[in-house]
Amino acid sequence: MFSITQLVTRAAQVNAQGLATSDNDRQQSWSELLQKIRCFAGGLRDLGVDSDVCAAILALNSDRYFEFMFAVPWAGGVFQPINTRLAGPEVVYWLNDSEAEVLVLDAAFAPLVSEIKDQLKHVRHFIFIDEGPVPAGCLAYADVITADPIDDAGRSDDDVAGLFYTGGTTGRSKGVMLSHKNFVCNALQAMSMITLNPADRILHVAPMFHIADAFICMMSVSVAGANYFQPAFEPVATMLAVETHKIQRVLLVPTMINMLVNHPEIDNHNLTTLLSILYGASPMPEAVIKKAMDKIPGTQFIQAYGQTEAAPAITVLMPERHTFDGPLAGKMKAAGQALPGIDLCILDENNMPVDNGVVGEICMRGANVMLGYRNMEEQTSKTIVNGWLHTGDGGYLDDDGFLFIVDRVKDMIISGGENVYSAEVENALYQHAAVSQCAVIGIPHQKWGEQVHAIVVAHEAADITEDDLIGHCRGLIAGFKCPRSVSFQAEPLPLSGAGKILKTELRKPYWKSGERSVN
Repeated sequence: MFSITQLVTRAAQVNAQGLATSDNDRQQSWSELLQKIRCFAGGLRDLGVDSDVCAAILALNSDRYFEFMFAVPWAGGVFQPINTRLAGPEVVYWLNDSEAEVLVLDAAFAPLVSEIKDQLKHVRHFIFIDEGPVPAGCLAYADVITADPIDDAGRSDDDVAGLFYTGGTTGRSKGVMLSHKNFVCNALQAMSMITLNPADRILHVAPMFHIADAFICMMSVSVAGANYFQPAFEPVATMLAVETHKIQRVLLVPTMINMLVNHPEIDNHNLTTLLSILYGASPMPEAVIKKAMDKIPGTQFIQAYGQTEAAPAITVLMPERHTFDGPLAGKMKAAGQALPGIDLCILDENNMPVDNGVVGEICMRGANVMLGYRNMEEQTSKTIVNGWLHTGDGGYLDDDGFLFIVDRVKDMIISGGENVYSAEVENALYQHAAVSQCAVIGIPHQKWGEQVHAIVVAHEAADITEDDLIGHCRGLIAGFKCPRSVSFQAEPLPLSGAGKILKTELRKPYWKSGERSVN
């Protein structure tokens, strides 16, 4: 039986008095956390969270976010993290599509929730998990957890545990249904390659709404580790946390590592307790990893490649391969090798395997593959074909089984570790009356990896500027999805014979000097 709630029960059994969570002045042992989760689940059950009922959370990182992730499935429900960078209309869509009946929030998002409250079709209860005055219409966290503790609902295996929304190639976000088996299997698969020891001190600075940190949460519970929380990433605060709490493990995206190692304060803090930094979500620039290895020399670096649909890890590049010299060199540009229990394959357009060294679509199968997209059978059938998850990434395998990513099949941009689907941005642009044609592409950016760039053909006589269009988008979609730059052209955008815009042609001028078509 695979169950994420069983992981908590075991952690409390094998490390009852060990530290489970630490958030500012709040600390609790694993036995105390288990009791808190039982009471939190009881309060959620009183609010109607039962089998397959969705409860969502819109909040910054905290110990209470961690409790929520396990209390919801303990009650029998499905937890839904909400991207904290979304615009109001996107939050409304996610909550209405998931039919979430409970929304947990903190002070940072109370104003936004107040604005969109009347647009939410299914949310019946709001729980405020922060300190300070409780907003009108919200239940206090302290009151919810005073409920009588309840027994575990017993959800397991192919029961849905979490619902994680991703962008969509059609402009519509897709709800990825991840099961208890998906989460637990992926955590166990990774254990043999991503070192995590019992009672390790783990810092959560990457956003907890992201599948990557959910993955770290599952791994930390698997070893009954000590979890420390920072509301969001900030270089100095992160360095102070590592120094103060003697942090041993942390997950960072390459953009965060870049900001950390290039910060003027880096040499003023003792980071020697850091045993490993796990990174992923976007490729690591060679200059950044070299500087990181120089600035934090005693730390091992581990790269993980994956996606939400795989819960999320697929491959890992081990620490010993983070070298530019000796017999193990030559793999720094790889995304690593497949985790145990994962079949990794490169398929052509006819779903046939290709030889090593030949580029095709990266596909995989294993117990960590999602159940499917919520209420999107057609999209699911196109993504999972004959049991193989089609990642939408183009790449090849070498003779040692190392995966190299060279392009994207999906029309997607990765900027600062966040996925941006071009169709979502284009849908927003087309809502401006002056836009006749548009195409959104990713172009190289030194800090963020890729930058969202829009190419626009305006209607005749339209008076429109770059700032106008960027401002227009900000009212409709999350800031990280909005174009950072806009170029205008008078001639129509190039089309294929089927009438599709040839983005490959539009991208060429920006990527002609690179080794690959993604950054």
